[in-house]
Order: sequence, then structure tokens, then C-alpha cells
Amino acid sequence: MSTWILRAERVFTGEVEHAPGEVVIDGDRIVRVGPVSTAVDAEIVDLGAVTLVPGFVDVHSHGAAGVAFSEDPDKVLAFHRSHGTTSMIASLVTEPLATLHQQISDLAPLVHRGDLAGIHLEGPWLAAAYKGAHAEKYLRDPDPVDVSAVLEVGEGTVRMVTLAAERAGGLESVALLRDRGIVAALGHTAADHATAVAAIDAGVTGATHLFNAMPPLHHRTPGPVLALMADPRVWLEVILDGVHLSPDLVAWLFEVCGDRIVLITDAMAATGCCDGAYRLGSLPVDVRDGIARIAGTDTIAGSTLTLDAALHHAVTAGVDWRAAVRSLTVLPAAYLGLDDVGLLRAGARADLLALDDQWQVTGVWHRGTPGVGRVTPTR
Repeated sequence: MSTWILRAERVFTGEVEHAPGEVVIDGDRIVRVGPVSTAVDAEIVDLGAVTLVPGFVDVHSHGAAGVAFSEDPDKVLAFHRSHGTTSMIASLVTEPLATLHQQISDLAPLVHRGDLAGIHLEGPWLAAAYKGAHAEKYLRDPDPVDVSAVLEVGEGTVRMVTLAAERAGGLESVALLRDRGIVAALGHTAADHATAVAAIDAGVTGATHLFNAMPPLHHRTPGPVLALMADPRVWLEVILDGVHLSPDLVAWLFEVCGDRIVLITDAMAATGCCDGAYRLGSLPVDVRDGIARIAGTDTIAGSTLTLDAALHHAVTAGVDWRAAVRSLTVLPAAYLGLDDVGLLRAGARADLLALDDQWQVTGVWHRGTPGVGRVTPTR
């Protein structure tokens, strides 16, 4: 029969907790979520002492398993899915416009068939002073004509654009993105506080890896950080890998802005691989002790993080596990405007994870199909 039931000691929908609980699945969709029912006519898979949660949603990732999204997207998706990420958008770094056009064209079919939730352009409209791991020679002002042309290539598949709103054409391009229903994120920016406020008013709804690649919060010149944190319209991306931000800072962020924090990986090709030489876009990257840096510099070049590791880091830092799970599921889905993932509810896609008592992923179900995991269910 196509309808079956997944039971666990605890089910957290992203909003409500059932202990014990069950998820009724038909095909690739959830039919019901709630307490264990005694009147059933379906196959039951009892997972025992685990917590079922929605599949993770990553809104900012460049690659994994030795490749970038622009090289082998299926390989990247499979790797991250084995770590619990069932929805992703593909992030592209700064390149010449012609190269970006080609990369977008190559990835668009994956968006159309539902394998990717969209494409994220992180550049080339960034500030040189806060370029991070982006090739300075390809950076440019966000001319609305150029921005519009790139979006046209995507035919509706570009879901997010990171830009430095202080550059010429920045506010106009933010408004353009807003009007087309595309997430405009402020990042790799030198914006002062007033410009950041103006960018939010123009349509910015995201902070690309808050604190990283932007002026720090200062008591006389608060810069973009204060504007982004203070405005409830803005979602706050955070890389919680123990390298980009202090875990203590992240724990505090959850206390003051917990309903807007979106944990991301910013993962690059070296994720899941050994230390060594890699590339991020056109730049050479050295990975040592799992930390990626532009070769010959101290500049961080993305991460080697997975979202299951981010969950573990968050709980270890003292974040309530429910808040941490929400920042990996419900909140990133809301940030992107995805209405059928990130939450266990009737009608949603059957993307679920089983977590053990150490918050490790032991089972993955993607569209109702079991994937890589350590769970051995009893029937």
C-alpha cells in the first residue's frame, strides 16, 4: 500500500511537539502528523527512541564532495542530503557576467524539475573592501540593466541575490529584485548604518552571513549590523562552524533574534573531503584542519560545514534544540518563501529526519523515500 506511518518517541513538526508521535505518508506527501493513533490501516515503521524533525533547508551553499554546484550539482545535492539537507539553493560566486549566464543556464533545469529550490547569486555586485573570497577583478556596480539581464537568463530560477547596496545602482537593483519577488540580501558590503536602513526600506530582507564580510558593529559607527539586527523584516544568516563566529555570540543572537536566525553552511567544494588544495570560483583555496582560506592568505573562503554539524554546534553552545531545529527548517523555508518544505504538516513534502539523543542524523527521508542513515527500523 502507498500509505504508511513513521512513528518515533518524539515528533517535532517545527512548531508542535508530539511524544510519542507519528507521521502518516502517502507517496511523497505528508497526510497527517500528530499523536500515535490506535486505529490504523497502513504499514507502520517504528523508529523507537529518536526525534523526527523536518528535513533541513540550506539557503547558502556552494558545493561539497570535491565539486561546486556549477560542476556537478547532483553530487553536491546527494552529499548534503546524506547529512539531512533535503532542500537547497545553489550559490554561485563572483564570475564574469558571461560565465554566470552559462552557470545559471546549466542549473536552471534542476530548479524547474524541483531538485534545487533556486539559484543564489553571491556577486558580482559586491564591495571590494569586503570581497572575502571573491575575485576583485570581476566585481562591478549593480547596474539594474545588468541585474535584469542576469535574471532573464534564469527564467524565474534565481531566488536570491546578495549585493552591496551602497554601490552605484544598489538601491535601484534592490527595488528591482523586490518587485520580481526575488530575495535581496545585503552582504559583502561596506554600507554605513543609514545606507543599510535605506536598503531595507528598498526591499532587502536578508543579511548574508551576518557579521562576516561587512563592517563590525562599532559604538559610534554601528554600520550595517545594527540595522540588519534591529529590523524585524530581515532574516539573519549565520555560519555556525566555530570559525566564522564565536559560539557565544551565536547563542546571544538566538536570545535576541531567535525567530529570524537562519543557519547556513556556506559550504564549498572541500566539504566532506580531506585537507588540501581546492578552488572557489576562480580563486585557489587551501584547506587546513577543515578550515578553508584563500591560498597564501588568512581570508576565510566559505566553510566545510554541514547543517547536521551546525545543529550540534548550536545545541553545544546552549541553544534550545527546538530553536536550533527551527533555524534549520521552518525559518529558512519562510525566508525563501517555500511553502511545502521546512515544516511537518498535512500536504507538505515528505522530507523528514531522525535525530538520536546526541542530535546526530540517523535517518533521512526525501520525498517519502528513505536515504542514507543509521536507523534500523522495526516493522
